[in-house]
Amino acid sequence: MSILHSEAFLAAPAARLTVLDFGLFQVHENGRIIGIPGYLIETADGRRLLVDTGFPAHYAGDPAAAGRADGLDTFGRVLRLTAENLPAGQLARLGLAPVDVDLLILTHSDVDHVGGLTDFAARPIVVGRAERALPRPRYFGEVTPIAWPAGADYRLIDADTVLAPGVAVLPTPGHSPGHLSLAVRLPQTGLVVLTGDAISRPAELEEGFGGAWDNAAAAASAARLLAIAREAEGWLIYGHDPDQWGSLRKAPDGYV
Repeated sequence: MSILHSEAFLAAPAARLTVLDFGLFQVHENGRIIGIPGYLIETADGRRLLVDTGFPAHYAGDPAAAGRADGLDTFGRVLRLTAENLPAGQLARLGLAPVDVDLLILTHSDVDHVGGLTDFAARPIVVGRAERALPRPRYFGEVTPIAWPAGADYRLIDADTVLAPGVAVLPTPGHSPGHLSLAVRLPQTGLVVLTGDAISRPAELEEGFGGAWDNAAAAASAARLLAIAREAEGWLIYGHDPDQWGSLRKAPDGYV
């Protein structure tokens, strides 16, 4: 039985899903401009689950210098990233602070997802087992300046897992070894699949998954997410889709 049909998942819908705006980035190769999303999921029992943390804070001070230091300037450039695009700034748009987050979910450990990891090290951290097995978070290329916080309460995921009623985390390896996606059931919106970089944009389904850690695994994970959304008549929010990004409601607005 699919975990999305389980009693634990169906016990109640999540209360709210909010898209967080962690900045805007342009890829050199084709000029593609992409949003950097995070998410806040509020559960039926009042917990707040943060999904990803965006770029490191020093990118908000001097993104060009930060990109040069990390080598990210060989791939693209940050177009917009201020203090408001860091987790604390986005949570403030909801009247919240980092201390109000009960759990961090890390889809994977690339630079635009893992930047605020240490700021939430006092919270339980949900991460793919294969991702956490890496000596350090992937960050970018050969650059790995962030360490896994020592002593953190890691909740390691290697199978579909219900985190709260209406919220399930799904292993979707391929883009990275331990990539995670999420399924969120909302009372009005229905099922929303947060693909993360398992499907960064729909064009990948035809173009292939260039730059993935494992192309075959990436294709299989993408096909699985599409099947889940199709079966449940759900909606997909892609990891970095230029066409979709502008149409998404963002904090302080959300989906219920």
